[in-house]
Amino acid sequence: MVSYGAERRLRLRVLRADWLNQAFVHWPYRPADVQALLPGGLRADTYDGAAWVTLTPFLMAGVRPAGVPSCVPALGSFLETNLRTYVRGPDGRQALWFLTIEVSCPAMLAARAVGAPYHRGSLSLRRNDEICSYSGARRGGEGAYRLAVRCGAPVVPSERDVWLTTRWHAFTRRAGLVWDTPVEHAPWPLHTGAVENLTQSLTTAVGLPTPSRDPLVHFSPGVRGVRIGPSRPRWRAAGSAGGALRN
Repeated sequence: MVSYGAERRLRLRVLRADWLNQAFVHWPYRPADVQALLPGGLRADTYDGAAWVTLTPFLMAGVRPAGVPSCVPALGSFLETNLRTYVRGPDGRQALWFLTIEVSCPAMLAARAVGAPYHRGSLSLRRNDEICSYSGARRGGEGAYRLAVRCGAPVVPSERDVWLTTRWHAFTRRAGLVWDTPVEHAPWPLHTGAVENLTQSLTTAVGLPTPSRDPLVHFSPGVRGVRIGPSRPRWRAAGSAGGALRN
């Protein structure tokens, strides 16, 4: 089961950031619908028999490459939205798999080098009292959304809450390899959330059916001092010679 706190301290770090005003909008799916979008070797992770897909818009702030002293200005703040699902690797490791990532900062497109599906997006975020309003659209492509979430009371996370919001690895695919990017941060401070308004075409744009149920929602004011480790190749994708790679 997913641990609430980080699995380990990262000795090597490539990036530090704050992830703020993050909404988590979760839909259950048939595992076969999600599995059809995954590369060979990865399998859809499930909770209570369902695979889950989550829309997560948020603000990236204080972004700074590791090793850059605090006296040097950070890269600034920008918005990101990802549509993600939950997977297991050949060794059972649990991780995120990003179906699409829209970002307003061109520098983040460099993560395409390890297969992260980053795209330039036109994104916005407004917060008025207890309501966060987000919108986003990929520039020159399909997929857009408008979302307003009302932030509710803090919660003591249940097993399902942790499973839906927390992963310490993200997998990507590039050049026939599955890459693993580790992350470390404080546990998410979670609140209940309620959708005030939602229209979206991101799920159908990535090849999923339109959600058949209302979403489950969380909100978090965010975590600071997020540490992202270097991406490393872990497995050859199915259909390639060999299995796990040594590092």
